Amino acid sequence: MLFRRDIEPHCAYCEHAALVNNAELVCAKHGTVSPEHHCKAFRYDPLKRVPPRPVSMRPGKFKASDFAL
Repeated sequence: MLFRRDIEPHCAYCEHAALVNNAELVCAKHGTVSPEHHCKAFRYDPLKRVPPRPVSMRPGKFKASDFAL
């Protein structure tokens, strides 16, 4: 999921941007921007992207019949 080609561009995971705080980034091309901002100089950096947490299976939520074929 981190390396797929159809990533929605956001400065929060661009290689030109550096995090200042949760609401602002400093872009090498455009200065201070919001994390949702993007431009044509966007370059995806997979190390800046935080993947979504996996769904947890709660033991009491399912019955044995839910897993039977």
